[in-house]
Amino acid sequence: MINNNNILNTYDIIYRLYPYRSYLPRESFEALNTLLKSLNIAEGTIPAHQEITQVHSEGDSVAKVTISGRVGKAVEIPVSAGGQRYAQESPMGRFVPTKYQQNLLADVVQSFAVGDVCLVGPKGCGKSALVMELCNVLGQTAESMVLYQDMTGRDLIQQRTTKLNGDTIWRDSALLRAALAGHVAILDGVHRIHNSTVSILHRLVHDRELQLYDGRRLLGHERYDNLLALGATPESLEAKGILRIHPSFRIVALGEPPVLDTGANWLTPEMLSVFVFHEVRNLSQEEEIHIINTLYGEIGPSLRNILNVAQFLRDSKDPIMKNLAGTLSTRQLLRIAHRMSVYPPEKVGIFAKPIEHPLNSAYDTIQRTFLAKFLPALPRATLENVLERFKIFPRLEAEDSADKMGIEVANGCVRIGKTETDVYKTDAVTKVPDILLYDVPQHVVLMEHLLQDFLIGNHLLLVGNQGVGKNKIADRLLQVMNRPREYIQLHRDTTVQTLTLQPAIKDGIVTYEDSPLVKAVKNGHVLVVDEADKAPTHVTCILKTLVENGEMILSDGRKILPATVSSDMQQSPDVIIAHRDFRMIVLANRPGFPFLGNDFFAALGDLFSCHSVDNPSTESEIFLLQQYGPDVPRNILDTLVRAFAELRSMADVGQLSYPYSTREV
Repeated sequence: MINNNNILNTYDIIYRLYPYRSYLPRESFEALNTLLKSLNIAEGTIPAHQEITQVHSEGDSVAKVTISGRVGKAVEIPVSAGGQRYAQESPMGRFVPTKYQQNLLADVVQSFAVGDVCLVGPKGCGKSALVMELCNVLGQTAESMVLYQDMTGRDLIQQRTTKLNGDTIWRDSALLRAALAGHVAILDGVHRIHNSTVSILHRLVHDRELQLYDGRRLLGHERYDNLLALGATPESLEAKGILRIHPSFRIVALGEPPVLDTGANWLTPEMLSVFVFHEVRNLSQEEEIHIINTLYGEIGPSLRNILNVAQFLRDSKDPIMKNLAGTLSTRQLLRIAHRMSVYPPEKVGIFAKPIEHPLNSAYDTIQRTFLAKFLPALPRATLENVLERFKIFPRLEAEDSADKMGIEVANGCVRIGKTETDVYKTDAVTKVPDILLYDVPQHVVLMEHLLQDFLIGNHLLLVGNQGVGKNKIADRLLQVMNRPREYIQLHRDTTVQTLTLQPAIKDGIVTYEDSPLVKAVKNGHVLVVDEADKAPTHVTCILKTLVENGEMILSDGRKILPATVSSDMQQSPDVIIAHRDFRMIVLANRPGFPFLGNDFFAALGDLFSCHSVDNPSTESEIFLLQQYGPDVPRNILDTLVRAFAELRSMADVGQLSYPYSTREV
């Protein structure tokens, strides 16, 4: 790095190799600073603003990157690059750079030029977006690989799979495919895997060599080219199982900072020797406002209140508030800003939209984002105190407005509350749900929220107790919109293979066909994932890249890519292009007792637009029961509803183990 850019600060270089602020306790900083001073290494000052001003391709695998701004001097650095742009537009949406991100991107490129990189930062701070922009700038193709806790070293390189005739074979992982093709392997979640799993990367990172489980061997391009110079041919080397690692191959790992209080520190000496590290902080409030203004226009009072709450939680020293702050990540704030720009809770600016949507008030939005109904008592009380501090209160007219809401379908248009859209035209009419559901006001309010998120392109997560009507509400929404549905139910034995392929018997022979997930992606249907909390987290984690940027690797080696990829990649038989109308609705029970599922919301919640589904209010439940049992006397219905309301309140305070729902009534 110093050879490429001799004005780099010595402290900066050391800190990239030894990011002590991320994993050492604060009391150790003083001793380390004393050591650095004794070696005449001054702690680095904030670098002058630098940015990438030009990228000039010098062949298929090298580009000259010009970085200007540091001490007024431009520096030209040779960097491994791809032969073409990965996408005409970023699959994650438009990238809006801030000065901090431009500075960080220029720093990362300098490390990327000499080796493999690891970005360490809190959830939702923009690590994935930064890597995608890096690939876009250098014309590289990204191969994403989501890591999980139980992953072994073998899974990182090759996995066992079964062919159609029953033979078992080794299938290359995304990391291995990237090494052979010269792509960038993105290891997402490096903080989750065990230290022993990382050890398999040492030889690949340091020596660019790897012994595969199927007997083949990877060699770095320099050693491979030396063998060719000594008289070997590519065919003879391939016959011996020797493969060449492409010179453009790089690994970019993404991880979250270690939680020092728990003693679980994944930044061990073994890990520190593998990568060059860069810390990614949360964007400041000013930077988030700049991005929101650029993407979605002027900020209204409700959104400004939410931004103030997010900043207050991040700045707090209280551990409960710090935990709550992770939910209002930059990714989640941008999602909230998008919805408020399309469906504003109040009129903003001279170009204000004529219809106001009070359902998107600051209080309701924060309650939905945090799933406040399912928070433990202490965090819930803390959140309410913070909202009170910023004078964010619930709307008083909510009940009156709910009574006036309804669902209308007429003249090819569907209206839920104040939100309208055209009825979807489809040939797959047999896959459109057709159910009996009485529209109680509370459910209509929720369905308007869901419709708004659906129309702006968000994937939905519904969390609630068993029997509160999550399936019914999702099906009713799709029914009025005339959207075809694919359905998949997860369980404790669900594997990555069963999520993407399903066995079927044809003419007495077991064959494998596309799962509902793949069919929905291909045809632009809505995928309903039921009981998502039952499946192991490492299985549902593979949905992350699909939801975040429209990419996913299937268990048979095919790859789902967003519709924005270049046309030559779309021609590949192993590529499935995700339909622009594809959406996902995930249903999960609340975490913890008595359902004992995995905490899907904690693992992947900030990728979805989250909604909590509760039992209907007393009036709504009586209305519902009157529709189902019109001949039952009103006094009996009142008694039933009051009895079950008491049972639920006993479950909330821990006197009963099971939260009785509308299904039991």
